[in-house]
Amino acid sequence: MGRFTTSDGVALHYDDHGSGTPILCLAGLTRNATDFDYVLPHLPDNRLIRLDYRGRGRSARAPWESYTIPVEARDALELLDHLELEKAAILGTSRGGLIAMFLAATARHRLIGAALNDIGPEIAPEGLEAIKGYIGRNPAAQTHAEAAALMESRMAGFANVPPTRWAEEAAKHYIATAEGLTINYDPALARAVEAAGAQPAPDLWPLFDAMAGLPLALIRGANSDLLTPQTAAEMRRRRPDMIFAEVPDRGHIPFLDEAPALAALHEWTTRL
Repeated sequence: MGRFTTSDGVALHYDDHGSGTPILCLAGLTRNATDFDYVLPHLPDNRLIRLDYRGRGRSARAPWESYTIPVEARDALELLDHLELEKAAILGTSRGGLIAMFLAATARHRLIGAALNDIGPEIAPEGLEAIKGYIGRNPAAQTHAEAAALMESRMAGFANVPPTRWAEEAAKHYIATAEGLTINYDPALARAVEAAGAQPAPDLWPLFDAMAGLPLALIRGANSDLLTPQTAAEMRRRRPDMIFAEVPDRGHIPFLDEAPALAALHEWTTRL
């Protein structure tokens, strides 16, 4: 475990585990370093650096206006600077993959490769609306057991997930209090998402194309409501060398310890 302070004075938490090729693990929008607990034991020959974004997990909260991809990308680079790492690969889940693409366009010299978990340059509107439906709100469930049961019944696109995994997810992402469960990120993140949604959607394909020449992998949940088959197909057309895996019985997002995901990641790490 470690902490460092960003250039604008925000204390951020990170985990730094193992040795070998450094892989900076960047989580989903409302999530944190624990997203990568499941894949950590399967990449023993690599150094996995897992960051809690500002306002998430164990990191300090910040003005909600700073909860943006450019600022979070700057935080990621400042973490590499703090660790005295000139370069790293990025394993980016959802939001983390968008940050990886942004960095490829703005600081490509710091990257040695990227693996994208269920994210691409186009975000399906239905998936985005689903995120807006829950972001910033505490769950109705009063206990972790109730939350796990609700996840099992409501997580769109997921099947054949053991109840123990939902129990782990509930424990990771909700904090038990005397009044019930609370989210473990700044509720004001919803304001940042709302503000971003009020702007015209940018064309992110140039950011994807900026990863040309970097070892690249894409993992897609077969039932994802965020990354459509059409977007994944266009990504593959533009990057025929891109490693690709589709994980059955998974929506947004795969856990990354499924067999197809691990096969893709193992091939990707050999190319770094």
